Amino acid sequence: MLRDPERWDYSAIVDRPPLTLPGGAKLAVWVVSNHEFYEFNPPLRDVRKPWPRVQPDTLSYGYRDYGNRVGIWRLMELLDQYEIRASISLNVAVCDHHPEITEASLERGWEFYSHGIYNTRYLFGMREADERQVIEDSIATIEKATGSPPVGWLSPALSNTERTLDLLAEYGFTYTCDLFHDDQPFPVKVKSGRLASIPYTLDLNDVIVYNSFLYTGRHYGEMIRDQFDVLYEEASRTGSGRVMCVSLHPYLVGQPNKLAPLDDALAHIRGHDDVWFATGQEIADWYLEHHYDDVAASLAGPEASA
Repeated sequence: MLRDPERWDYSAIVDRPPLTLPGGAKLAVWVVSNHEFYEFNPPLRDVRKPWPRVQPDTLSYGYRDYGNRVGIWRLMELLDQYEIRASISLNVAVCDHHPEITEASLERGWEFYSHGIYNTRYLFGMREADERQVIEDSIATIEKATGSPPVGWLSPALSNTERTLDLLAEYGFTYTCDLFHDDQPFPVKVKSGRLASIPYTLDLNDVIVYNSFLYTGRHYGEMIRDQFDVLYEEASRTGSGRVMCVSLHPYLVGQPNKLAPLDDALAHIRGHDDVWFATGQEIADWYLEHHYDDVAASLAGPEASA
């Protein structure tokens, strides 16, 4: 039995060397748009039911399909107003089922990273050969659609296996969003290569806020502003940068009654100086170039860096 995942070392954020960001920014903010595809009647596995009700579940399918038909276009217009390039957490099947969304995202210079193939197919309990096939399919599909392979990863429905992180590094991914343990990027222990954890979010994930916390849109907007204010103040006071993620799902935040609170929160953030609106890849690239090796060496101890 393991006491912990043994994938990262403990490091108190108050004891670390300062995290620098481009242009002396205090806070890196990245906005994630989850472009997902849910199968109407997916294959059943013992690990977890794809739908909470008896499937095929027309109600749940239709609710999520709203995001691809309506919500994403509303969200794109809003982010355009603030000149924000989103990072797409992509179920790669969207490229085949809804190429219009892919084309519109490419026009905006959004980043594409993998969120598995379908959001109704999980990695839990998968054999290594099957997990490799999912990763290889993700890489090939995104590269075909965009011209570049993905370097970031968020497991479908936040499912993973004990080998997922090692496989990501082996296949050339540079960052993962599967760990929710910090407000700064951090090295991940893998068998080969380099992999960084980039702060993703559950607290500011609209699925959690609306479907689990059962909060209103107004409350969600307040949460985004409060999170920003605390992280911005901490970074200003300590001289060490922070990373903030806002995770959105078009079928939720793209509803007419939920857009205005997000609009207000983005206006609040845009009203501050020293904020770096970045993609996940830009944050990972900066960290890997400027901080990863020094932090990894310090965690390994003086013997490793001698």
